[in-house]
Amino acid sequence: MEKTVIKALNTLEFLAASAEPLGVTALSEALGLGKSNVHRMLTTLVAAGYVRSLGAGRYEATLRMWEYGTHVLMRNDVKRVAGPLLQKLVKATGETAHLSVLDGREVVYVDKIDGDHPVRAYSRIGARAPAHAVATGKALLAGQSDEFIRSYAADLDPEGFTGRTVTTPALLIKAMEEIRDKGVAFNTGEWREGVCGIASPIRDSTGKVVAAIGISGPADRLKPAALRKYSPAVVDAASQVSRALGFLQNPALR
Repeated sequence: MEKTVIKALNTLEFLAASAEPLGVTALSEALGLGKSNVHRMLTTLVAAGYVRSLGAGRYEATLRMWEYGTHVLMRNDVKRVAGPLLQKLVKATGETAHLSVLDGREVVYVDKIDGDHPVRAYSRIGARAPAHAVATGKALLAGQSDEFIRSYAADLDPEGFTGRTVTTPALLIKAMEEIRDKGVAFNTGEWREGVCGIASPIRDSTGKVVAAIGISGPADRLKPAALRKYSPAVVDAASQVSRALGFLQNPALR
């Protein structure tokens, strides 16, 4: 265990719980640490944006902890709200339904309900996949800033995962524009051979894309006609979750 990190977190938690700004002496006494030690941790926390100095040797926690906490809370809220819609998608399509969030360059499956078919796409909660090669990942990527997308595209692996994987920046950026315009993303065997999918972004009350919902299954069932057939159900599911999170539809955000 890294004791320095634990001490810094204890310092931050104590400041966050305090009703008023505190000085080095008060923190030192409360935490049982040397003043020089406390001062070094405060300097680091200020530099990282978690603590601010008010002058006269007083410090207080910033809202940075709260900002990150809201992301975790939002994930939990999204999962709770999306659960019934995942079940509805499975019932409507027979395919496995997923709820995903973006973590760096990957999507993380935070919830799933297996489809009804004996042969279906394999996945597990907590698993990761490259964002640009799966449907939910594409839907999430398209909701990010242009700067983020350009940076992501610049680091694409030119070899790809299958013969269908997008490997050039220009094609990925064009694909993101189309997804923004249509509100739906497709995976046609770009991550795993023979596995296809459909997904649509979920937005919070501010319009920010915070998750994506979609279905996946074998390519012999999710052929182009089936992808088109099930797209409205996927888009509608994402819209229902978004509305439940407080998003008011605005075409300009699509």
